Amino acid sequence: MTIARLTLALALLATPAMADAQAAPRRPAVGHRVQVNGMRMYYEVSGQGEPLIVLHGAYMNIRTMSAIVPRLARTHKVYALELQGHGRTTDIDRPITYPNLADDVAAFMDAVGLQKADVFGYSMGAGAGLQLAIRHPDKVNKLVAASVAYDSAGLQPEFKAMIPQMTVDMFLQMPFAAEYRKLSPTPDSFPALVRKLIALEREPMSWREDLKRVKTPVLIIGGDADGYTLEHLVSLFRLLGGGVMGDMGKPLPASRLAILPATSHTAVITQVDLLMGFIEPFLKGVTPKGFFGS
Repeated sequence: MTIARLTLALALLATPAMADAQAAPRRPAVGHRVQVNGMRMYYEVSGQGEPLIVLHGAYMNIRTMSAIVPRLARTHKVYALELQGHGRTTDIDRPITYPNLADDVAAFMDAVGLQKADVFGYSMGAGAGLQLAIRHPDKVNKLVAASVAYDSAGLQPEFKAMIPQMTVDMFLQMPFAAEYRKLSPTPDSFPALVRKLIALEREPMSWREDLKRVKTPVLIIGGDADGYTLEHLVSLFRLLGGGVMGDMGKPLPASRLAILPATSHTAVITQVDLLMGFIEPFLKGVTPKGFFGS
């Protein structure tokens, strides 16, 4: 892949989310801030019902999740977080890693008095959600993990080839760079965030043995043209107990798998109606009935 094509691919990575943030205006929310592991974390609360934590992807923020957050808030009390160095949350002198992000979410829950919650995470946020279920299982009721991997081997070959070529300069003129400068308490620190997120992409990932011990029900959502292979998503589903035959008079596994057709990584989060058709039944524990009643 040429540098020009790589730069274009990286630009497209954020474009759908940025467009949705502009196309889906919502009433201004009153934000809150809380001290979490040395950072001042920004979050917004909306809706009523059982608590649901929303975790955005890399380079994103609450505004770029603005299409799905109001829909989730119709039936849940949504806590939308901005993770380390993103949006209005301050950065700290620490790498951005999935275990660190998960520990931040756990500390956030302690700080605001949430003993347990459902979690919806997209991309980087989904990885943080998986680590939250691994490291703090008592805090997660159910997890929706959209566009997620658990092992570096599951990345699409094209994406894997892009990672060593990533440089800070490639990201500096992209749409999310301007968004960062608008929201961040340190608007000139975007290059430092990029360095941390490139390091996150290059960090080896292998969570198979940890996931075998996870009892939390997980809804895995992926696109059929996602950044992770279909085989990898099926493998994750099987690790969580899925992939068995139904219609045999036994309850189905607690975890579920949904693959969205004609859907790339960035298009997963833009299909809100389709996502809600999977998310709400999962969180409510509703299972489609077959001919044999199960």
